[in-house]
Amino acid sequence: MRYVLLEDIVLTVSHQLNSDMMDSQENALEVGKQEEKVATKAYTTKQEVIERLKEIVGNNENPTKDELDHLKTTFYKLHIAERDAQQKAYLEEGGDPEKYQVLPDEAEEIFKAEMSVIKERRAELFKQQEEEKQANLEKKLAIIEKIKNMATSPDEANKSYQEFKEIQQQWKEIKAVPADKANELWRNYQLYVEQFYDLLKLNIEAREYDFKKNLELKTKLCEAAEKLAEETDIVSAFHQLQELHQEYREIGPVAKELREEIWTRFKAASTVINKRHQQHFEELRSKEEENLNKKTALCERTEEICKQENKNAADWETHTKEIIAIQAEWKTIGFAPQKMNVKIFERFRTACDTFFNAKAEYFKTMKSQFAENAEKKKALVEKAKALQDSTEWKSTSDKLIALQKEWKTIGMVSRKLGDQLWEEFLGACNKFFEARNAANSGTRNEEHANLEKKHSIIEQLKTLCEEASDNIQEKVQSLVDEYNKVGHVPFKDKDKVYKEYHDVLDKLYKELNITTARKRLDNFRNNIKNIAKRGEDALGNERGRLMHRYEALKQEIITYENNLGFLNSTSKKGNSLIDEMNRKVQKLKDDLELVKQKIKAIDAENKE
Repeated sequence: MRYVLLEDIVLTVSHQLNSDMMDSQENALEVGKQEEKVATKAYTTKQEVIERLKEIVGNNENPTKDELDHLKTTFYKLHIAERDAQQKAYLEEGGDPEKYQVLPDEAEEIFKAEMSVIKERRAELFKQQEEEKQANLEKKLAIIEKIKNMATSPDEANKSYQEFKEIQQQWKEIKAVPADKANELWRNYQLYVEQFYDLLKLNIEAREYDFKKNLELKTKLCEAAEKLAEETDIVSAFHQLQELHQEYREIGPVAKELREEIWTRFKAASTVINKRHQQHFEELRSKEEENLNKKTALCERTEEICKQENKNAADWETHTKEIIAIQAEWKTIGFAPQKMNVKIFERFRTACDTFFNAKAEYFKTMKSQFAENAEKKKALVEKAKALQDSTEWKSTSDKLIALQKEWKTIGMVSRKLGDQLWEEFLGACNKFFEARNAANSGTRNEEHANLEKKHSIIEQLKTLCEEASDNIQEKVQSLVDEYNKVGHVPFKDKDKVYKEYHDVLDKLYKELNITTARKRLDNFRNNIKNIAKRGEDALGNERGRLMHRYEALKQEIITYENNLGFLNSTSKKGNSLIDEMNRKVQKLKDDLELVKQKIKAIDAENKE
């Protein structure tokens, strides 16, 4: 039985010749395992990152550098996003960008403290490992020297077998050595072990029995390795395979004629698992490259938005929504390759910061303009309040109407202050006009009579909607002229009768394929001949007047559209004001198009 053990060790050593290669593979596996952990573990809050760090410190774990880099990148990504959100909220609430301060973050201090503890431990562990490797080197050199002295003759080899067996066990128990010494150390060990085994006389009968036993064990390992191909968890299957490899190395040899066959079978099953594992990480790397391309595209989109000109607040609001949408899309994309992950994030953050810093500067300037406009409106409020108790109805009415027109020319102010000033201004105006209306109540009978006349004309217009006579257009115009001659109606009925009148007119013009603007243009074209009779100067003067009107309308449209960008529609008053301004803008655009057509008509007349 003594020789059975000798044969077992002789052939086991032949497999151990590749142990350094297997150890290297296992190290690569451990790295892959950690990379898998980093790639699959996602943290959504800074607290989760800190809890993981505390877990590492509390359990005295030795995390990989990749995991620490992942924790650090994730923490600061969340930290920066949180800081940007706070700054954005501050600016949107009307805060002064120059007075904004980044407050100390307790979570960041905890993060740094825990990371410092881990780094100190890793440094100490690295130092201990290097010292341990050096000590292991000295131990293995001593073992090689012992084996060298034992391999002197066959008799001495047989006598020393038990000691040799113990020495081999000691060699296996000694772990890592400095990497630059490992290969040379193993070659020397292999050389003297082989010399020792060459001197041994083995029992053939016992060896055959041992070969059979080892074949049974290795066959079971082959079957287990082949079954791993059905494992759905690729990483788990890979690590189970490494355990099977370790068991395979520890089993003694089989008959020489079967060694290649059994090893080929085991290696073939291993190849299947290794290829699946390799493909798994290639797919991860491919996904990371795809994520990098997506993030690069988002950076380019953001940088392009930064280059675009923002003429007014509406432009800023539109581009802000686009940037926020891009940021939301960014959060849905996974990690880029480790070497590019931080760089691409820095590029994206720089582009976003560039945009929001420019926006803050724009609204800082706008805030100054708001303050100037507020002073102007305050002055109008004071003037209106000074006139609200006047009984000079005609002159005061003209003055208040003039103040109202001036109010419209003043730009926007902050919403809260703007509503307050408007209510004060409107209250003063209403107080005067209500008093004037009460004093002029004697005119109400005439207004009611006018209301009846207008209702009668509206009914006639509705009747024309059902007619199909040739001169219907003349009838419509006649009724329009008649309607325009009718005086004022009661104030409370004014809007209703106005809407009813224009609704029926719109329907008539639509059916007659004409519009008010077209009619005015046709009338103007008819009058051009009369203007032309007065000479070329008359046409030139009219064209100059229209050009002046054209430019004034363009500027007024720009002003209204710019002011629209500052309005807030969350309140009922806000919605009403926005609707009113939109109607004004559309009316101005219609007037602008009419003036444009009149200018073209004059140019056509000049050519003739």
